[in-house]
Amino acid sequence: MLISKILIKSGSMLIIHQLNLELRGFMKTSRISRVIQLLTTLQSGQSYGSGDLAEILKISKRMVFRDLKELRKVGIPCSFSNKAHCYKIDPEFFLSVPNLDAQEALSLLLLTRKARNHIYFPFRDSALRAAIKIESKLPEKTKRFCNTALEKISIKADPQERLDLLDQKFAQFLEAILDKRVVAIHYDSPLERENIVTNLSPYHLMYNNNAWYVLGKTELDKKVRVFKLNHIKNLNILDKCFVEDETFDLSECLGRAWSMIPEGRLYNIKLRFLPEVARKVADIQWHSTQTVILQDDGSIIMEFRVDGLNEITWWVLSYGDQVQVLAPAALRQRVIEIAQNMVRQNT
Repeated sequence: MLISKILIKSGSMLIIHQLNLELRGFMKTSRISRVIQLLTTLQSGQSYGSGDLAEILKISKRMVFRDLKELRKVGIPCSFSNKAHCYKIDPEFFLSVPNLDAQEALSLLLLTRKARNHIYFPFRDSALRAAIKIESKLPEKTKRFCNTALEKISIKADPQERLDLLDQKFAQFLEAILDKRVVAIHYDSPLERENIVTNLSPYHLMYNNNAWYVLGKTELDKKVRVFKLNHIKNLNILDKCFVEDETFDLSECLGRAWSMIPEGRLYNIKLRFLPEVARKVADIQWHSTQTVILQDDGSIIMEFRVDGLNEITWWVLSYGDQVQVLAPAALRQRVIEIAQNMVRQNT
């Protein structure tokens, strides 16, 4: 990620703006320097046309227009005066922001600067530009605090599922949800090992377990189902509206599923974690029904009431020989069979 300091002159006030100029990952250092020079040139108070700017920056007019577009993207109002035949930035340019305290400002910048490359949330570039606008008008004391603090903070997130076209898919589904429009989808289902083509009445978007999902009722079975956005190969908003089921409740829909996929049958899960991992496991709230009992030897007994075994099976296996399945027998048998297959495949 490329970071540059841009000087923005607004009237008699000089704003030192720590700008994150990643901008879709393609802006190189030379271009950042050029954009900085373009901005400071426009802020000088002199009148410059595109030809003048091209000559000053030693670039083509086409590149000048492209760089002006980048400045507008981050909210800097570069306009062309037909009367003066030049580009300019309003000397009274001012971005009003809420009166944020130091922690409020830091939390915002922590999300947009540090977390944006670790969590695949939609419209990340838009969030960055919004933060830039707000940061530019923070008090100098608050900005110094945030910049110093951010240098001392790092985020190492769990591996994320990459999602191509996240902004596009998310925006389409959000539009359909808000307008109550039916969406035709082509879904590659790894669970059923088949392609599902159906019309979907989307109700809700949800981020869970490092991936994005859409929940809605399908025309195939008239049931609310969960679809991972990354497995939706094609979607098309139809000119057809739906009436949302008033009985739809997100918590009830997900039931007591371990993660996202309820299977229609509840199981009482009882696991014993060995002392080596017991504290780490107990420190996390894995499920709403979770109970933990510490044993004298340092191990823990953890219990859940879960709808379905498919999702929790792989979570149990991730702890290898540090966990023992006490109940139910069906889960224990699944773990044994998968472990035996692993041994056969690796011997």
